[in-house]
Amino acid sequence: MPQSAFLPPNFDPRRPVALIAGQGDYPRLSAAAIRAAGVPLRLIAFEGETPPDLVASFPESDRRVLKVGQLGKMLRALTDFGSGAALMAGQITPRRLFQGLHPDLKAAKILLSLKRRNAETIFGAIAAEIEALSVTLLDARAFLDAHVVAPGCLTGKKFPVEPEHLAHGVTIARECARLDIGQGCVVRRGTVLAVEAFEGTDAMLRRAGEFAGDGALFVKTVKPAQDFRFDVPCFGLRTLDAMREAGLTAAALSARQVLLLDAPAVLTRARRDGIHLLGYE
Repeated sequence: MPQSAFLPPNFDPRRPVALIAGQGDYPRLSAAAIRAAGVPLRLIAFEGETPPDLVASFPESDRRVLKVGQLGKMLRALTDFGSGAALMAGQITPRRLFQGLHPDLKAAKILLSLKRRNAETIFGAIAAEIEALSVTLLDARAFLDAHVVAPGCLTGKKFPVEPEHLAHGVTIARECARLDIGQGCVVRRGTVLAVEAFEGTDAMLRRAGEFAGDGALFVKTVKPAQDFRFDVPCFGLRTLDAMREAGLTAAALSARQVLLLDAPAVLTRARRDGIHLLGYE
């Protein structure tokens, strides 16, 4: 049995896991970890989203490439693969959930049934369709335990933000998450500089950079009822670059919940750039 704190007790490592792959390094890391665990792996990729090198690493018989919105084809692929579990990794361009979508009849029926149409409701409905096939949609941190944020200062030095200012930032971030505004904020010594919304983390950091100075802090958190099957907050090299360009040198990340995309590379780059990372509880 593969060792991961995020796998369900009934996980069957003999049956294929279908990796439903979006953008970036996240699905690459997941694919490598699943293969390293010796679990059979199949790929469901999306045109214009999934990294081409990841697609090319699968033989044609073990992959399906779909347009975003072809839910019926995705469900048929899970059945064809004989998958016992599926794992979603990597973002789909947010605007494509509303523009540039190619819904088939199955997807159109779901969209019409939703009273609120946002990423959470759309992916929640997709998750229900997947599990209706007796395919377990895994916690998307599964197999990536080594990349999950640990408690404490991750960069080996004393964290430069005072405890009361850290507590303020965590409070603001958690309240924004509770209200479903976003999962991050930037604060500075009791002042809120920016909060994350639909534009995403990098755009928020750029805005915060217009006001940031000594003591500015980026905080990343999770929603009170976070569904880790399709919504795992991530922090990677791109976020580090955005912080550096914005002049931010401290980030506090929710421990055991936020995922570091390639933890060794992130920590090495953070130390090099003088950016302090903290896992808070």
